[in-house]
Amino acid sequence: MPASSTPSRMPLAVYALTAGAFGIGTTEFVIMGLLMQVATDLHVGLASAGLLISGYALGVFVGAPLLTAATGRMPRKAVLVALMVVFTVGNLACALAPNYALLMAARVVTSLAHGTFFGVGAVVATSLVPEARKASAISIMFTGLTVATLLGVPAGAWLGLHHGWRATFWAVTAIGVMATVVIATLVPHDRNAPTPGSLREEAAAVLRAPVLLGLLMTVLGFGGVFTVYTYIQPLLTQVTGFGDAAVSPILLVFGVGMIVGNLLGGRLADRSLRPALLGTLLALAVAMGLVGLALHSRWAMVLLTGLLGAAAFATVSPLQLWVLQKAAGAQSLASSLNIGAFNLGNALGAWLGGLVLAHGAGLTALPWIGALVPLSALVVAAWAVRLETRSAKASPCPRRLQGEHAG
Repeated sequence: MPASSTPSRMPLAVYALTAGAFGIGTTEFVIMGLLMQVATDLHVGLASAGLLISGYALGVFVGAPLLTAATGRMPRKAVLVALMVVFTVGNLACALAPNYALLMAARVVTSLAHGTFFGVGAVVATSLVPEARKASAISIMFTGLTVATLLGVPAGAWLGLHHGWRATFWAVTAIGVMATVVIATLVPHDRNAPTPGSLREEAAAVLRAPVLLGLLMTVLGFGGVFTVYTYIQPLLTQVTGFGDAAVSPILLVFGVGMIVGNLLGGRLADRSLRPALLGTLLALAVAMGLVGLALHSRWAMVLLTGLLGAAAFATVSPLQLWVLQKAAGAQSLASSLNIGAFNLGNALGAWLGGLVLAHGAGLTALPWIGALVPLSALVVAAWAVRLETRSAKASPCPRRLQGEHAG
């Protein structure tokens, strides 16, 4: 569907990508609600079961650039369909895994589809819409991830509780089949896609300072989020005083905030990328600071948990669009690297929060330490914007970067 044919409506192909994002988001996070069942059934400790989360994240971080580079000369639609097949087969293997080692291997195989799907999918989504709607297209695709957190993960956890953890992976496999068919049917062939350069040229493109700074912003931004979110359950129960039964409904508030923030961030970035980038990172730091102030107020914590979700995912589209714009000639690779950067930030944030607790600072210190991380991302963003402005002034004939026409 040509981008100019539907100026006021998103092409159905973008929503097809949302379906794939929903399935991938569900399989990434649903294991958190199945750890006890998996540990009991496969006769491993809870810590070992938790490594199924770490193994997936590592697979995303390592696999995203490698798989994107390997598929760089394939048609993008073919890549997306192939990735959904890998995703579906990986979840089928999870459902059938007879032991812990094979389940871990299946999780890693499944994770290989994650980073490249979101990276290539973001490029495809932006190629389907006019220039002024590129960030909104990214945000709609990522809505699949936020809806997975809000609905897919709780539904998968419920299914696992009542019918066994394997039933959850069978259900995700079915989602994968449906998403594969939808993408194969609705996403158009990219006949006018630019011929990718050599691997050396793509590597040179993603090693440009604006791209590297964008990746660093992503790591720091989501590092701050997961410094707090990883420990949200003990924060709510041990500090704020909620009962265990209240945690799940409050996390639904976080999920609603994610959806609202994700769509809002896309609209803001479409209007003006630089203010959206700086403003959303600042809002994220402020939201964490407010959480630190309101830890002992139940109603305030419910509202601020939603605000934190909104602020966190409002940064996604500006960060992703920045990297896409600055990586002229290597959009797919840079976009996939940025997805890996999100996952690296998640892991580093969880590690930082654990380090704070291990040194005796206590749970109440987490929001304050967490707020410093997106503030550092804001400093990096301000530096990147200043470098870009200085470069534009120094150039006798400033031109828009080719990356602004991603896809």
